[in-house]
Amino acid sequence: MREEDRTVLTMSADFKGDPREFAMVVPVPTVLQRGQIHVGDQAAIDHLDAYTAPRLVEYFDPDPCARVMEERAMPMAMGRASRDAAKSAADALRARALGVTIEASYTVGEYDILLLSAKQSGGLTTWLTENGYKVPPGASRVLRSYLRQGMKFFVAKVNLNEKSRLGFTYLRPLQMAYESSKYMLPIRLGMVNADGPQELFVFALTRTGRVETTNYRTVRLPSDAEIPEFVQEEFGDFYRDMFTRQVLRQSGEAVFLEYAWDMAWCDPCAADPLSREELRGLGVTWLDPPSGDEAAGGRAVRRAPPGGGAQNVFVTRLHVRYDAKHFPEDLTLHETGDRSNFQGRFVIRHAWKGDRDCPGAAEYRRALRRRQAKEAETLADLTGWDMDTIRRKMRWEDGGDGDPDRPRSWWERIWGSR
Repeated sequence: MREEDRTVLTMSADFKGDPREFAMVVPVPTVLQRGQIHVGDQAAIDHLDAYTAPRLVEYFDPDPCARVMEERAMPMAMGRASRDAAKSAADALRARALGVTIEASYTVGEYDILLLSAKQSGGLTTWLTENGYKVPPGASRVLRSYLRQGMKFFVAKVNLNEKSRLGFTYLRPLQMAYESSKYMLPIRLGMVNADGPQELFVFALTRTGRVETTNYRTVRLPSDAEIPEFVQEEFGDFYRDMFTRQVLRQSGEAVFLEYAWDMAWCDPCAADPLSREELRGLGVTWLDPPSGDEAAGGRAVRRAPPGGGAQNVFVTRLHVRYDAKHFPEDLTLHETGDRSNFQGRFVIRHAWKGDRDCPGAAEYRRALRRRQAKEAETLADLTGWDMDTIRRKMRWEDGGDGDPDRPRSWWERIWGSR
């Protein structure tokens, strides 16, 4: 969430493995107080993921002898990013000797959290290594760049006793609230020990409009392409291959816009809009009545309708696949103020299966053959899938040879049907 210089950062990681092996090290602009750190609700993030996910839209061809159209929307939620991790412990005396200061120490939910500052990257690297972190080559250079910016380090590990007491079987999202003129996401530290490219989804909640990156190109995901019916059963595979192809076409150096929409309405919604309570949990403050301090300070706070339903929040979904070679800098973000809507959506049109005859039926079937050929070409272009395989999976309406421009047979010319 971003409002003026306020940021609430919610981090959800797809970590797989022993919780004892999990740790998170995040550069932050200031030392956070205990009240600025919170454990969030994974269900709210899952809801936001489903609400903004690229989706498949179905249309059903009408009976060419009696025009009627039906539409259904099929959301397809995608996954979130994964992070590498290591172990952590604390030794204040040794830390001071290395020029590392433990500014604060908290237990929040199932996490033990330290806020660190350091004089030199070498001392910080040594402290991390001595405390069980697997610091890879190159980390010291990245840490040095953050120290030059005056950044502190938010270090979290799992408190196994608290996790057992609370009874959660997964790691809940960590949240931090702070004020800073910098609107950015630090990604470089996570790349140092990454095993291949990282996958990151960014959901930005603002009052003003779409969010995009300023130091990398923000490219819109292909949208509204018509693809064959069989993709309905293979949408996950389709999306992954399509996205990989788009990354390659942008030389691995772009951030992709998958969704940008005013949550006050959608057309149609892939999922119900987030409730005011869910949005508040993710950091949105302007839906509440203004406090005395805010009212006195002149902040304009719009009231939202009570309960769930439409909300005055603009949501942006960005998707980036990144590595150190193609993303040497952290993501710098910017609120554009543009409230125009965009969603990554793909269209399948179910063919009319009737056998009625009328003047429009024969023409419909000819147009259908041409359309299916175009859908096959579009799918091959988006994904790189083999055209012969695509044709085999399609139920061609022309007798199976896949050529929409072939001459009609003599019996088709007599009866006007297959």
